[in-house]
Amino acid sequence: MNLNFRHHQFQRFYNRSTRFMSVPAGSQQIKTMIHNAYRLMILILFIFTGSLSASGTAAQDRKSHTTIILSLDGFRWDYPAKTATPSLNEIAREGVKAVSLIPSFPSKTFPNHYTIATGLVPDHHGLVNNSFYDQELDRPYSIGNIEARFNPIFYGGEPIWITAKRQGVKTASFFWVGSDVDNMHPDLWKKYNQLTPFSQRIDTILKWLKLPPAERPRLIMAYYHEPDESGHHYGPDDKRTLKTIRELDEVVGDFYRRIKQLPNADSINLIIVSDHGMGSISSKRNIALRDYIPKTWPVRIEGGIPIFNLYAPGAWRDSAYASLKKAPHIQVWKPAEVPAYLNYGKNQRVGDIIVVADSAWSVSIARPVKEETGGTHGYDPRNTDMHAIFYAVGPDFKRGYTQPSFQNIHIYPLLAYLLGIQPAKTDGDLQQLINMLRPPAGNDRAD
Repeated sequence: MNLNFRHHQFQRFYNRSTRFMSVPAGSQQIKTMIHNAYRLMILILFIFTGSLSASGTAAQDRKSHTTIILSLDGFRWDYPAKTATPSLNEIAREGVKAVSLIPSFPSKTFPNHYTIATGLVPDHHGLVNNSFYDQELDRPYSIGNIEARFNPIFYGGEPIWITAKRQGVKTASFFWVGSDVDNMHPDLWKKYNQLTPFSQRIDTILKWLKLPPAERPRLIMAYYHEPDESGHHYGPDDKRTLKTIRELDEVVGDFYRRIKQLPNADSINLIIVSDHGMGSISSKRNIALRDYIPKTWPVRIEGGIPIFNLYAPGAWRDSAYASLKKAPHIQVWKPAEVPAYLNYGKNQRVGDIIVVADSAWSVSIARPVKEETGGTHGYDPRNTDMHAIFYAVGPDFKRGYTQPSFQNIHIYPLLAYLLGIQPAKTDGDLQQLINMLRPPAGNDRAD
């Protein structure tokens, strides 16, 4: 807003307005007081309308921007401190880096990617684990169960691409959880194929960014399965996992450089996230559920290391609970006993008993066949090994800003803001992230 221009507008309006004011002769003091009050009122009006104009312009600018969000599965928050990540460091210098991104419980892949997409904790959107049993539907759900995985009945909430489509914004997804579910597709989408090279995914995204404006998606969500796979096989501190981190950083750097070469680069926001971190485990620190729940008991067990959901009929529920309570190094809860800060236990899909291992311990159905080490996730998010990454750069983000750690439920309202659309009701709050965003005007450089 040009302040000199606003001042001249105000002066002309004030002169015209006061020309029609009159007070009785000899009342100069009253006249002065009225003029001053009237002048203050008009000044406030002009400032307010100027603010509205600036705000409206900023919102309109965002509606011409494109936002890309790329998830690197299992990229722990402190991997950049363990090995060289020059590309992510560059993005942090030119944009925003969070101390860490806090996952929702359980810190598993499908629940947390869908939380990022919907702004709802898993207990609210329904993907309460990577595998579970819906007692009302009498149906199981798991990543490998194709019939269930593509069935929208298991997916609650409203993913951001659906919110955007309903408001006329074109969207695209390359393997984001939920985007290939029947009747829930973005405008452009790909059916999941883990064998698709990362380079091919990036090439496709760049093609989307070069489409004519009327066809070009303004929201692009993409997923890559590393470094999660390496972290599981080798553990978070193994040199092979850290080699994967460096390779990913190179690919991210290439992607970022190619974005900056586009003619519309100054209107593109790039966000890099992960769904959770990774913790070290060993078969020497393992609790086997079958040592406490014999196969002959009619107890259904769903889930995976280190969190399981158990479904037991009638009196078997209390028997299973009492037996598991004797086990060391695990937490055993009935739904009503789950700590409130985990926001978990009200959805019937969590079952009758929830079992989660203590940090650095694992829990499995049967005893490990051989001695081995590796990594896993799913623990209480208070364990910072479960924390993920968040980097962002582009026209709507501050430069060189460090964001305190925040929960991933807040990403949905952030995406809605960047797209200039009205968000659905969620568990997230944009105000938690407002300080990372550039204001409509003024200096945006962090202190």
